[in-house]
Amino acid sequence: MKFNKWTLGLAALGVVSLASAARADEAKLSQVQTALSNTTLSGYVDTSMEWNPTGGGVIAPVAYQGVQANGNGPKSNGFSLNVVDLALDKPEDAGPWAAGYHVELWLGPDAATLGSSRDSYGDSQSFAIRQAYVTLNTPVGNGIDWKLGVFDTIIGYESNSSPLNPNFTHSYGYTMEPTTHTGLLATYKFCDALTATVGIADSKGPVINGSPSTSVPVQSQSLKTYLGTLTLTAPDSWGWAKGATLQAGVINGVFTPQPPVATFATANDTTTSWYVGGTLPTPNANLKLGASFDYDTAYNSNNPWALAGYINFQATPKLSLNARAEWAKNYLSSVVGLESNITHPENNAEALTGTLQYNLWANVLTRLEVRWDHASHDIYGSNISTINNNPGAASLQENAVMIALQAVYQF
Repeated sequence: MKFNKWTLGLAALGVVSLASAARADEAKLSQVQTALSNTTLSGYVDTSMEWNPTGGGVIAPVAYQGVQANGNGPKSNGFSLNVVDLALDKPEDAGPWAAGYHVELWLGPDAATLGSSRDSYGDSQSFAIRQAYVTLNTPVGNGIDWKLGVFDTIIGYESNSSPLNPNFTHSYGYTMEPTTHTGLLATYKFCDALTATVGIADSKGPVINGSPSTSVPVQSQSLKTYLGTLTLTAPDSWGWAKGATLQAGVINGVFTPQPPVATFATANDTTTSWYVGGTLPTPNANLKLGASFDYDTAYNSNNPWALAGYINFQATPKLSLNARAEWAKNYLSSVVGLESNITHPENNAEALTGTLQYNLWANVLTRLEVRWDHASHDIYGSNISTINNNPGAASLQENAVMIALQAVYQF
């Protein structure tokens, strides 16, 4: 065994023996090995290619919610590294007072879309802590599972992780939802059919450890965000419908602007996000349906909402077909921050997305996706002060088509 020079010096003076030092080092090493013995490393590398045949300029609403809800605009007509995800996990054991942890890091351009790395609004980086929390179990009733730290939001049909979603691009509803919170969550499973989650967090926004901006008034620092969901799961006795889920959730707290969301609410405004969504198997075991509804009060009196429907067909073990249809009300002016022509004030958006997924290589998810977005006519950039019949206004495209190829290696 090798010893450092300080240990050798103390041994020469007779202060310590090399045998005792060796036992101490072995004990420390054993503690480290025990702590890490059940820790796992996982993650993925997400890459893509995108082509916009309708043009690569500013298009609404793809330019704002686009691929991966990128606040810097679409990754049009080019190749992209989206994100590298690295996760360390120590799951809870079967004991009554079990504990564990989860750490998940994002590296790459899409790390900025979480917003968790922002010291102030708009200060984006290519590194973010997506999640970092301690898990604890208390043996009360069926057991209460706790999360303390930074965690993904508890509402929404789609995940922050693209490989877990049915499509490459995100829905309008996703862009209206928070991404991450810093706080405490408690989950209790009453029975196989009913699970409840409640929590408290610093804010609705993703900035770790509190306020979204250095300009937040002092009085808002004491305001907290409250989270809750109820999830119903169909039992095995429901036959072909077993496993169907229905979730309802609400998040109420301090509004935290983040791209692509416009800053219509002030830093100490309390706003509410509502969500209802679910999945439904069909008599055909390869066909599944899904739906989601998001409603948000964070945008003054506009109160935008988004409705989406999903279809998944597993044609073969490697081939699946996924489709999504969606409609967002009061979306463009409220969420994206665009302005409508006074003569035609509509600011809604619709989209159709089709995704072909084929897993040819081991551990690799590959997708080909075609998406069509339609924005209400006469939509202009938000920096245009006079927009009605203004020939100098930069009118955005009403229709946008995107074709994308995605490859994700998961490990």
